[in-house]
Amino acid sequence: MTSKALLFVFSFNLYFLGYAQQQEASTSRYNVTIDLTQVRDDKVPVTVKAPPVNQKEITYIMPKIVPGTYSVSDFGRFVTGFKAYNAKGDTLAVTKLDTNRWKINNASSLDRVTYWVDDTFDAQKREEVLFEPGGTNIEENKNFLLNPFGFVGYFEGMKQVPYELNITKPQGFYGSTSLQAMSSTASSDKYLLPDYMELADSPLMYNRPDTTVLNLGGTEVLVSVYSPSGRVTSAPIAANVKNILEAQRSYLGGTLPVEKYAFLIYVPERVGKSGSYGALEHSYSSVYFLPEMPAEQFSSTIRDVAAHEFFHIVTPLSIHSEEIGNFDYIDPKMSKHLWLYEGVTEYFASHVQAYENLIDLEEYLQKVRENIITSRAYYNDTLPFTEMSAKVLDKYEDQYGNVYQKGALIGLVLDIKLRELSGGTYGLRNLMLDLAKTYGKENSFKDEELFDKIAELTYPEIREFFRKHVEGAESLPLAETLQKVGIRYEPTATRQVISYGDFTPGFDQEAGKITIVETDEMDAFGKAMGFKPGDQLLALNGTEITPQNIREIIGEKLQQVKPGENITITVGRENAKGKIKKKKLKGKATARERQSLHVLEPDPNATPEQKALRAAWLNNKV
Repeated sequence: MTSKALLFVFSFNLYFLGYAQQQEASTSRYNVTIDLTQVRDDKVPVTVKAPPVNQKEITYIMPKIVPGTYSVSDFGRFVTGFKAYNAKGDTLAVTKLDTNRWKINNASSLDRVTYWVDDTFDAQKREEVLFEPGGTNIEENKNFLLNPFGFVGYFEGMKQVPYELNITKPQGFYGSTSLQAMSSTASSDKYLLPDYMELADSPLMYNRPDTTVLNLGGTEVLVSVYSPSGRVTSAPIAANVKNILEAQRSYLGGTLPVEKYAFLIYVPERVGKSGSYGALEHSYSSVYFLPEMPAEQFSSTIRDVAAHEFFHIVTPLSIHSEEIGNFDYIDPKMSKHLWLYEGVTEYFASHVQAYENLIDLEEYLQKVRENIITSRAYYNDTLPFTEMSAKVLDKYEDQYGNVYQKGALIGLVLDIKLRELSGGTYGLRNLMLDLAKTYGKENSFKDEELFDKIAELTYPEIREFFRKHVEGAESLPLAETLQKVGIRYEPTATRQVISYGDFTPGFDQEAGKITIVETDEMDAFGKAMGFKPGDQLLALNGTEITPQNIREIIGEKLQQVKPGENITITVGRENAKGKIKKKKLKGKATARERQSLHVLEPDPNATPEQKALRAAWLNNKV
């Protein structure tokens, strides 16, 4: 045999071996098809071709709970017509064990399962309504929001097997996602994922495209918007979030730990059936459900929400416990470190805006004040935070919202304490980056070891802080901590303010105006001005009043007027013919004492040391 023949045989054998390995790999994975072109009764068909099964019985599972929601979803509720088949097309016996599980007999001959999935946006029963960003939407020929955990499950014991996800799409539709398609045609897209965790963590939104791409250093950011009315588009939103993303890149040291990120934004004309709006984070993307609202308010909301969700690229992507790293979708054990996942993330979302000069000190302190007010008014301040986190799915479900309030305050106190102990050189950002290096995406920490690891990386005093204020029931030392950075905190303070009238305000959505709803408890100034229910507030001393600037008008411009000075407030008032006519109401500025809760303000007597620590904490804001 010649050398050329030997080479041919050797090459052929290599090719055949490679082909065989490729064929084996293709059969040892799930092959899933979601067909968006076959909508029936607001449902879409799903086919899951099974990997090889070597047992008599196997159970197919839809998630009961998914990461980031911290509540029961029961996605099996939305599955109907579940059937199992062998390769010949014969049906196999199936027993529904409960809401989310189906047991299949003769599983060693299983070829595929098929079923129909209804969406959660249109849930008919109140108890079936889910928080929209963690749900699914099916609007034939309009929009499909695919949180994969709402459409696809896994076979018990086979969560780590790879997935091939095939989406059959309507003509002209585009799939917005952080995933890189293995192939894409006008009618279908194919994606490969290493396991169920990655599949569940990778939302997609299909509709006629309205997308804008931002390039931030080495990170590509996709902003995709679906607005049924067409009044909200991706370009202005992308321009709006670009500043906050650039700030976060700077805040995290100049680079971001992801190559591609996707904002998937659904903008309905009004709030959905859950009555809530917001977002759900994923490792490389986030899903938003934000109703239409005045432009400035929408801009502010998307900036704040996007800042929070984007910071989840640090935690839990790079820092997470075993409970998160190998999440149990049917019976999860919750981590006790929600202070880290949600609290620190919420703290960073506000702190980055102050640190990178997107907001001033006064606005930042107002955000901190709102955290304090909400935490103390609505939640149990003596409940140990770790205990609440571990039992948040049941016993302490009503305390979950405190992760965004007290959780953020834990981050604040921890940040300042780290700055104090390090002479201003090391803060919470540094700690998070060090933890990310210590663990990273592939390695989970043990829940009970995290506090000791943080103390090992930082200072023994930090371990004591966790023992008292996070594991323990002691209130956070807010006054003491804030004083170290020259901020005065008064739980209750009496202030002299210029009255606006103390009427009950409202909002006329059609007119886009702040209105007076009730005057029963109006004060002397309001009575002297002659305010009436139904009045639209149009201007103060010639300055237009809008829903966007009302806080500034009442809190700043009005407070600059001295007691006894003339005030003119223009209102829109309905006349006898039902027409709205402008009317100028005139009076004298009236001062009154008002008790304010949780007042934060710079201490005019702050020492140079306190100012220096504040400058380190807030990037030279003194």
